[in-house]
Amino acid sequence: MRAPPRLYALVAAAVLSVVGTALVPTTATASAASASATTTASVAPADARSMPSKPAKPSKPLRPNAAPPKLRASGNKLVDENGATRRLLGVNRSGGEFMCVQGHGIFDGPVDDASVKAIADWKVNAVRIPLNEECWLGLSHINPAYGGANYIAAVKALVTRLEAHGITPIVELHWSHGTYTGGDSHCPGTEYATCQKPMPNAQYTPAFWTSVAQTFKSDQAVVFDLFNEPFPDRATSGLTAAWKCWRDGGSCPGIDFQVAGMQSLLNAVRTAGAKNLVLIPGVAYSNDLRQWLTYKPNDPAGNLAAAWHTYNFNTCSSESCFNEQLAPVIAQVPFVAGEIGENTCSHGYIDRVMAWLDAKGASYLGWTWNTWDCSSGPSLISDYNGTPTNFGVGLRDHLKGMQ
Repeated sequence: MRAPPRLYALVAAAVLSVVGTALVPTTATASAASASATTTASVAPADARSMPSKPAKPSKPLRPNAAPPKLRASGNKLVDENGATRRLLGVNRSGGEFMCVQGHGIFDGPVDDASVKAIADWKVNAVRIPLNEECWLGLSHINPAYGGANYIAAVKALVTRLEAHGITPIVELHWSHGTYTGGDSHCPGTEYATCQKPMPNAQYTPAFWTSVAQTFKSDQAVVFDLFNEPFPDRATSGLTAAWKCWRDGGSCPGIDFQVAGMQSLLNAVRTAGAKNLVLIPGVAYSNDLRQWLTYKPNDPAGNLAAAWHTYNFNTCSSESCFNEQLAPVIAQVPFVAGEIGENTCSHGYIDRVMAWLDAKGASYLGWTWNTWDCSSGPSLISDYNGTPTNFGVGLRDHLKGMQ
């Protein structure tokens, strides 16, 4: 999702599209940020292709403080190193995608052990950590205090703290480089990674994933989420062209820069020696997976899952759409709803989404564990002790009720 304006900015962000995404503070919004904001935030797998099928053990959440599992895809399920079926149930922890490029720090709010424990107390077993490729790579326009080695060290430290609480870290590329002036352009005046772009770029994104993969390849409890919310379909009227761009990259219709497709990013991860579980989103801000199986990248490690995002304002936001568009994907590959949310300051929509995904044995994570506003965020909490908003009550009570 495009992260919302933070509370210190006192500006409400508008949803830019009916397909929508999670909101994130814009550069202008964040310029009013408090200088005292706390700074500072995933993998799994093995080659599942040659592994014989066997009856899956019952699906279970992680035990608090147990080491997170080394996940791998097995058929349409995620399983751990013992063959037990696992589901990722948790939250997003936004901040790492925007604070650094806006010059305010690395994370939005605390990421110390106490704040991670507050997340774990919701019976969360997975946390998705949005990142910024320019900050990770330490490009020259990024304040060195918040980029390069300092940024990487902060992300690694958060991953370590999450794992100490039995939580699976999911590291995800959220904001990336490239001038984009087409449909749904969010920051047309700059090439920098200050907003969401329709696709990753060939200039920096493969290098980002090579570095991330090298950093975490020895820790197969970390999961990789290749790109937050692709929307090449907004740059061109041709859906087939959009999906080909999504997979193959190159010169894509309506996109100003050379694109790195999902296949090239997956290649970067695998060439670096990482066999970790990789999540690959669809198009239309990850809300459309209708051709995901047709254009599914080839993975020599056989360790992929489909990623989907859903909000009440999305195009695919009804059970009839879920049954038509998502069920065929869920029947074949592991399925992770990386972002679920609503802008109603309530939880009626995510209650329905969770019930549908529970029945399918799929995974889901709420957006977002930040103290923004439940409508423009939407935010799950009102403080970092874990006090839920009216929206957050739905996710918290549902996760606790599953224990």
